[in-house]
Amino acid sequence: MTDTTYPTDQKKTHGGYRNLRSFQTATLIYDLTVEFCDRYMTYPTNKSYRTYDQMVQAARSGRQNIAEGSQASAVSKKSEIKLVGVARASLEELLIDYEDFLRQRSLPLWSKGCPQAQTIRNLTYKTDKTYTTYQTYLKNPESAANCLICLIHQANYLLDKQLQALEKAFITQGGYSENLFKARLKKRESDR
Repeated sequence: MTDTTYPTDQKKTHGGYRNLRSFQTATLIYDLTVEFCDRYMTYPTNKSYRTYDQMVQAARSGRQNIAEGSQASAVSKKSEIKLVGVARASLEELLIDYEDFLRQRSLPLWSKGCPQAQTIRNLTYKTDKTYTTYQTYLKNPESAANCLICLIHQANYLLDKQLQALEKAFITQGGYSENLFKARLKKRESDR
């Protein structure tokens, strides 16, 4: 996997989702999940391939729904909220898959405060973090799964904040449909 530089010069308008920390974190999760599954989820049975595929698709859905929600915001705030909620749910599903991976192999789940988890959690403050920032954690299944669990918790926190802000904006500003209805009523009144 090659390292990806994420554009940061886009305006925070429709399509400016690439600047969202939630999208950037979800992109890291997707890229790292693909590598994780290639390394640790390659088993000879169809049953294990299904888990591999579901993990990759959940990671992809987390990323793609943030982008799709941002694009939908031009027409419907309600659709944006729904799609960001789908992204959040997809990452929660992926989180459970990583926890299952550790439990089924009798590997420890790092607590939030353990030194290894703290080191990974502190990487979030780096402004230049990329795929390679986390790549060393993929060297063994325990650190790989726990690293991704930390990243998913961070992304979920960001998505929860994003959803709260979207819901607040929807309540105070209304959505596209409501604003069109208000404009239509105003036009009718002015035509009388």
